[in-house]
Amino acid sequence: MPIKLPDITIETISYEDSTIGRLSSNGFYCFTLELPWLNNKTDISCVPPNIYKYKKRISPSKKTLVIELIDVKGRTFVQIHSGNYTRQILGCCLVGTGITYLDSDNIPDVINSKTTLDKLLESCPDTGTIEIIRQGKDFKEGKCYV
Repeated sequence: MPIKLPDITIETISYEDSTIGRLSSNGFYCFTLELPWLNNKTDISCVPPNIYKYKKRISPSKKTLVIELIDVKGRTFVQIHSGNYTRQILGCCLVGTGITYLDSDNIPDVINSKTTLDKLLESCPDTGTIEIIRQGKDFKEGKCYV
C-alpha cells in the first residue's frame, strides 16, 4: 500500500521569541509564525511536531474560515488563521507571504496574512493531514539549537 503524504507540511525552527516556518500544500507555499516552544503549554507555546488530522471550520471567536488541528495533545482549538503579530496568537499558527518587522517590539511578524490564508484554504482539501516538523537537534528553554 503506498504511503500517503500529508496534505500540509510545516517545517519550523523555534527561537526565544517566536517560531518561524515554511508551509507547503499542493504547490502552494508560504511562511508561518507561531509562539516559541514552551513545553506545549496552552495558549503560550507553538504546536508540537507531529502528524495531525485537520478540518476546515468557521472559528467561533474569529467568525471566519480557519484550519483546525485535531487531537493536539493537551490542547483544543489549535488553528491556522490570519494575523500579523505573535500577540495575536494563543497557541495557534499565522500564515503570510513574508517575515518582517511591522512594529517596534523586535519580534518577527508576517505580512499579507488574510490573502495568504485564503489561498491556503483554496489549495488544501476540507479535511486531511498536516505534518509539523521541527528543525534542529535539541529543545531547551524555548530555543531550538541547530
